[in-house]
Amino acid sequence: MNPSQMRELNFNTTLGQVEEAAVVEISINGITIKAPVYPQYGQAIGTIGLAVGYGRKGSGKTGDGVGVNAYSVASFKDGSISFEPGIVEMSGSVGGYHIATIQTHHTMMGRAPVRETTLEEFNADPKSGNPEVLIPTVDHLLKSPEEVDLWQSFPKEGHFWNLSIDLTACIGCGACVVSCTSENNVPVVGKDEVRRSREMHWIRIDRYYSSDEEQKPEDDRDLNAMEVPSNSGSLSVVFQPLMCQHCNHAPCETVCPVAATTHSNDGLNQMIYNRCVGTKFCLNNCPYKVRRFNWFNYKKDDQFADVNPSQDDWGKMVLNPDVVVRSRGVMEKCSMCIQRIQGGKLTAKTGKRKLVDGDIQTACATACPTHAIKFGDVNDKTSEMAELKENPRAYYLLEELNTQPSVRYLTKVRNKNKA
Repeated sequence: MNPSQMRELNFNTTLGQVEEAAVVEISINGITIKAPVYPQYGQAIGTIGLAVGYGRKGSGKTGDGVGVNAYSVASFKDGSISFEPGIVEMSGSVGGYHIATIQTHHTMMGRAPVRETTLEEFNADPKSGNPEVLIPTVDHLLKSPEEVDLWQSFPKEGHFWNLSIDLTACIGCGACVVSCTSENNVPVVGKDEVRRSREMHWIRIDRYYSSDEEQKPEDDRDLNAMEVPSNSGSLSVVFQPLMCQHCNHAPCETVCPVAATTHSNDGLNQMIYNRCVGTKFCLNNCPYKVRRFNWFNYKKDDQFADVNPSQDDWGKMVLNPDVVVRSRGVMEKCSMCIQRIQGGKLTAKTGKRKLVDGDIQTACATACPTHAIKFGDVNDKTSEMAELKENPRAYYLLEELNTQPSVRYLTKVRNKNKA
């Protein structure tokens, strides 16, 4: 339901660890079901959306008992299922329900991580929507972040692995999250832990809305309201996959008291799990909020038996033997599939040849159905990654911080031409 209409009906629009979503009764064609109300920007005023595919009873522990069955209010018409609603009635709140939303934590504090432009502007100027980042210095000059660097640079010789993510191609499907979880033995923690901001995914999909700002009287303007999309009809959405940026000036590396996070010769930010003592200094110092802390031994703790498949000898067969299973009290994050990188190197060495572009692919790049995620050696001048580095749409996330990431994004281009 549209959040503005939810507020009129006194439904909760702020869902978190404690706050519950309102549960309402919906009557359609004489059939009544109960469902929680979730705020969805862009939903037309006066309408509600009810997702199908939930309320299952025979799909196993991962699907049973989740949500409500929308097919129960459907009817048959001309030999096919019809969702033509007829008369719809909705009650006020009759209870509460916890919803585990992942878009309300691990945010980047109101910064502008997404850059976008229109196709018309892009055709006129390929760098449109991607301005140069300049920061003011003490001598009142504007300089690029590299010119006011405080740190010594790491050598960038040999292989230097990079990721490129095209925001235009990304559809927010989450295939990269699923593949990363499977490849890297990322713990499955369940709904209650997720709503406590404890999900363990190494990749998250950040969703951003953009819209025209609604004009308000001068005495009624609210800076917080600028973060809320309007109902002007101009609302659009963009999805941004976010993993460890493998910074070459990584803030996490400088604060770790036991050197559990280090920098490799290949340009990767590495975790040494048996050094980590769980201070979480690195997590606090990461501007991208991509590090995860193991609050429990998820693979052994009985309280996760219903959600984590690797609790018994048969279930442990789902684990990737090339990736270590992390224990309680240890930080973890994206490794850029270091096991695949090492495997590719060994395969090339066995064949007595050099690595070529495409020999190594991360799990997320392999799974992406739109090829929005690319991986490669930026030092290989013949590689696609070297070409993408020079793309006028390429930019780095929070570039003004000069963390020098090894992950670059390509500006989102929207085709707003009317058909």
